[in-house]
Amino acid sequence: MTTHTPADTFPRQYARTLRYTVGAPRSFSVAPDGSRVVFLRSPSGGDRANLLWTLDTATGEERIAADPAALLGGGEEDLSPAEKARRERSREGSAGIVGYALDGTGRLAAFALSGRLFVADLVAGTATELPAEGPLVDPRLSPDGVHVAYATTAGELRLTRTDGAGDRALASPEGPNVTWGQAEFIAQEEMDRDRGHWWSPDSDRLLVERADDTPVHRWWIADPANPDREPAEVAYPAAGTPDAEVGLWLLGLDGSRTEVVWDRAAFPYLARVHWSQGGVPLLLVQSRDQRVQRILGLDTATGATESLHEERDDAWLELFPGVPAWTPDGKLVRISDESGARALVIGENTVTGPDLHLRSVLAVTAEEVLFTASGGAAETDPEPGWVAVGRIGHDGKRLSWEAANGRPFTSVTTAVHAAGITVRATAEPDLPGTLVRVSRDLPEGVAVDDIATVASFAETPVITARPVFRFAGERRIPAAVFLPTGYDRERDGLLPVLMDPYGGPHGQRVVQAHNPHLNSQWFADQGFAVVVADGRGTPGRGPAWEKSIAFDFAGATLDDQVDALRALAEEFPLDLDRVAIRGWSYGGYLAALAVLRRPDVFHAAVAGAPVTDWRLYDTHYTERYLGHPAERPEVYEANSLTGYAAGLERPLMIIHGLADDNVVAAHTLRLSSALLAAGRPHTVLPLSGVTHMTPQEEVAENLLLLQVDFVKKSLGG
Repeated sequence: MTTHTPADTFPRQYARTLRYTVGAPRSFSVAPDGSRVVFLRSPSGGDRANLLWTLDTATGEERIAADPAALLGGGEEDLSPAEKARRERSREGSAGIVGYALDGTGRLAAFALSGRLFVADLVAGTATELPAEGPLVDPRLSPDGVHVAYATTAGELRLTRTDGAGDRALASPEGPNVTWGQAEFIAQEEMDRDRGHWWSPDSDRLLVERADDTPVHRWWIADPANPDREPAEVAYPAAGTPDAEVGLWLLGLDGSRTEVVWDRAAFPYLARVHWSQGGVPLLLVQSRDQRVQRILGLDTATGATESLHEERDDAWLELFPGVPAWTPDGKLVRISDESGARALVIGENTVTGPDLHLRSVLAVTAEEVLFTASGGAAETDPEPGWVAVGRIGHDGKRLSWEAANGRPFTSVTTAVHAAGITVRATAEPDLPGTLVRVSRDLPEGVAVDDIATVASFAETPVITARPVFRFAGERRIPAAVFLPTGYDRERDGLLPVLMDPYGGPHGQRVVQAHNPHLNSQWFADQGFAVVVADGRGTPGRGPAWEKSIAFDFAGATLDDQVDALRALAEEFPLDLDRVAIRGWSYGGYLAALAVLRRPDVFHAAVAGAPVTDWRLYDTHYTERYLGHPAERPEVYEANSLTGYAAGLERPLMIIHGLADDNVVAAHTLRLSSALLAAGRPHTVLPLSGVTHMTPQEEVAENLLLLQVDFVKKSLGG
């Protein structure tokens, strides 16, 4: 790690370093022969532009494979609106090379830079720009390394050779709202699928998404601070309104075209695509209500599909990284909610039990599956917030854990595996940042042999987080408590409380790590006892825990914040007469909900980018949890905030970026109008030009300072 600037305060450093991610290695791949590890990393904790690097697994030597400054001749990046939108969907705040794709040998890497196409030879250490139509996004190398397929902002899917010859269109849009080879908005935002074309293992054709967002309703996002600028048009599929029409085609390099056929009316969501040597291409498709999904096998000769497996759930079905997939010998690998557990299934066998909660599949080898998991049954958890890497044989035997620093249960932030080489990034509560280790599999009975540690250039935080982990209350709600540095109970007495949750689906905040808790520790150091609680609906505690919020955001998630607060007050110096709550996105919704519905518990709130009317949020997320608004209007009324506006009797600050195209500013404006109509005073802080990520350094820094000032004044000191 690099040292910080002497003049840095925490808010300034936290904002400038993008939460200490700048300079940290990321986006790892292992060459199929295990000879090298490929990754991205910027050259320092103060430079956001990522370079492409390799690490030689024989020697541990790191080498730069592509430097954006050299490739652009020292010029600035020029990002298209489409690329900016893709980065917003993926919450990408860095610059330079933000993604890459390897060929089948791991020798070549393709990437987009400033909308242009580059290919790096990772053995020779050279990088070359290829002639291509641009601006382009998402270049993908064929497994044989001969071709690169890429999508353009004009909606085309194009193909070029890696020798720079033969650039041509494989598919061109038939209308202004059609794109080929790109994931549609809802897939990027909610399905964790950011790609729209997949090569065949034989490099002779591709599976290509065709998306038509003509049916999607149009919204316009203006910049009120610059009224001379034309509003941006956004195709936004709000709950209850049409989604984009998504299809899939087989496109041959010889010009052939075959449409992939499935019941798109019953299963409109294309959630996953997998194509490997282990079997026919796999598609995971979902019904619109996400209560039914099918894994389809594709006949590449005809485009016909057949159902290989169907699942149903009364609440909803989750999507997971890495599945479905084939084992090399043709067994289907999937993650399923079975008998109250989230289990790994290989072929016909469920190979994990109720003591584990599967999170993802990392790799499938001929002998075993590597996965991440946390505790399934709360009573067996050693402590809250751990996620570990496990390995299990196809027969369900030989389960082992990959320990980090002698601890089998730590927080794994990412891991990849190929050819007996594993790269793991792990974090621990008492160590800043993450530790990235490269290891080699050894014979059975000996776990791994560390080859190298990938260096991090991230800055060392100017403060130290000191989370105290607990299971709170009868429901054993995972929680972390933070007290001011140097706090003495006899001297300082009870402390005003700041609840700091996300509290919703896919938003685990209580983790066995250090850096994710720095923000909470800084708030504590301003004189608060800070509580982070992951109530029902947050991931990691089993299907029943996550799905208990079905059709009831406003009930279970808020109740658990109250229960955790009261339970922790029995042990920690929490002044329950001075309790504030803050949050962003779902956490912002929860913060505003808290003061509107439970003013007896919460005495002030800061709500950042809150969803206030769930009819204004997108289809795949909202309908998963609350159903269709036409079928369950009463659920939307009960879970939205505007109907509770007349009940506000506590200080409330609402913060919103006016350029936010995820949670649009209309959410805050509608709540503010309802509060004004009810005669309820409140504070609104509009952020001109700011999106949902708030990446601007000055904005991010001052937001922290303004929140502290507001909460202190609201709680009386």
